[in-house]
Amino acid sequence: MRPTLFLALVSVLSTPAAERKAPMSLYDITLNTLEGKPQTLAAYKGKVVLAVNVASECGFTPQYAGLQKLYTEKKGQGLVVLGFPCNQFGGQEPGSANQIESFCQKNYGVTFPLFEKLEVKGPGQAPLYRFLTAKHGEPAWNFHKYLVGKDGQVIQAFGSKVAPDSADLKAAIEAALK
Repeated sequence: MRPTLFLALVSVLSTPAAERKAPMSLYDITLNTLEGKPQTLAAYKGKVVLAVNVASECGFTPQYAGLQKLYTEKKGQGLVVLGFPCNQFGGQEPGSANQIESFCQKNYGVTFPLFEKLEVKGPGQAPLYRFLTAKHGEPAWNFHKYLVGKDGQVIQAFGSKVAPDSADLKAAIEAALK
């Protein structure tokens, strides 16, 4: 056995079991809803999740309509859309939780779950986005989408320009739902 491999193995084995963490999944994360109530994402166990960083004053904001349509059409099959407001791209989500909720309901009839504002990149990156971006890169702008499978692991990421009704996104969702 090579010395570096041996030392790495000794290091892992000498760490108490309680301190060793299993690989993280979406279900290990708890966030506050837009209403400020803690919500464990384990509530979505066994569902396909489309996680989207959203903003109310962005050129991509009309995607809310497509996300709502997708949610309405596919929630009975096991899809849930989760919206995560973010103000990191051009200050395009400056509103309070109440303002965000009111805007989304009034303009787009949003019924899918929305959460409190969070940071999706940089030193203040929320644990959810550390998980989502680990293998699929950070969002470059608002309305970046991460598709998470029924097992709580990220399957694929889609940039902001990929509309909710795009053939590629719909095909990936259909495959994940099977």
